[in-house]
Amino acid sequence: MKAGVIGLGAMGLGMARNLFKQGFLTAAYNRTSGRQVDLQVEICATPQALAERVDVVLICVSADRDVLEIVSAIAATVKPGTVVVDMSTVSAATAVQAASLLQDRQAEFLDAPVSGGVEGAAQGTLSMMVGGKAAVLERVRPVLAAMASRIEHLGEVGQGQACKAVNQVMVAGVNQAVTQALAFAAAQGLDMDKVIDVLAGGAAGNWFLQHRGKTMTQALYNPGFKLALHHKDLLICREMARQTAIDCPVIDTTLTDYAELMAQGFGDEDISALFRLKWKK
Repeated sequence: MKAGVIGLGAMGLGMARNLFKQGFLTAAYNRTSGRQVDLQVEICATPQALAERVDVVLICVSADRDVLEIVSAIAATVKPGTVVVDMSTVSAATAVQAASLLQDRQAEFLDAPVSGGVEGAAQGTLSMMVGGKAAVLERVRPVLAAMASRIEHLGEVGQGQACKAVNQVMVAGVNQAVTQALAFAAAQGLDMDKVIDVLAGGAAGNWFLQHRGKTMTQALYNPGFKLALHHKDLLICREMARQTAIDCPVIDTTLTDYAELMAQGFGDEDISALFRLKWKK
């Protein structure tokens, strides 16, 4: 199978590199022209040109409107039988709309958002949540396995994005708990590295504490997952919660905190920058 990647940001480029290593990557496209990428494949001038050349189109962009613009563009040239896999984080409704844009071209669509951060994208160890036809997923599973160590079929189109929304709410809760707890630890005058090491191996251990704990306590917030992007995702989650009458106060709290940090110019930092608000000394 010939695969092409649309979107070569921090996540997309890492995934594209792993596809290349496994011999799947044929072409790539990035909206920001002139960006230097170390991929020895054709860099297409348009999404339409990429869609003509591949059997599997993989999309990794930032927002709902971006996904719909890309899918609308490739619908003009995509071949019948092509599988379009969207790995962006968007609403379930957007996934359903994207799938409908491809129906007349007899192309298949999977919504397959991922979790695992830039580390997972670089290492090929992402977790992937897939909505769409099970048979279509099995057809492209070898391609997806080059990027993800866990691939789970959740159901029909849109269910992958619904699961990713659950992930984003949980990430918000973990971020709140870890940053607040570490601020509490700092106030006790504890050795922060030792605190993080011992807690990471116990019942309170989690990925975020292990991978972001020491950097945040050193005021290092290099983006693994940009705060502004999580803010965008949580807006989607808030609307989904409203539609289903589910009370998720962690969503509103985190949106408020992120908005304050974004107003201060920290939107492009990692979400661990929430520590700025918890520990101000």
